[in-house]
Amino acid sequence: MSARPDHAPAPPSVPPPAPAPAAAVRLLARIRADRRAERWVPAFEQDWAKALEDARYSYSLTPVHDVVRAWQARLAVTPAVDAFLAAGMDDSDGVASEDALGIRP
Repeated sequence: MSARPDHAPAPPSVPPPAPAPAAAVRLLARIRADRRAERWVPAFEQDWAKALEDARYSYSLTPVHDVVRAWQARLAVTPAVDAFLAAGMDDSDGVASEDALGIRP
């Protein structure tokens, strides 16, 4: 049971803090150091270019921050995914990482 009445408006959501100014540079360095760099660097650069274009037209850094957060989340779960696959688990269900992580750019 909730202490808040059903008719009360939901409290405003607080946006996550903005990534550090150099977060994208550090993130790209981490991606380049990964064994998947051949595939991931072009994917990151494509996401980054689109986010910059979106930010240019919207006058908001939110698209850029969203790309940084999404890639940080992907890199954070990489060891768990590697362990899952190394254990021979079934990955045929095809769940998108964005759905599993709760991110949708």
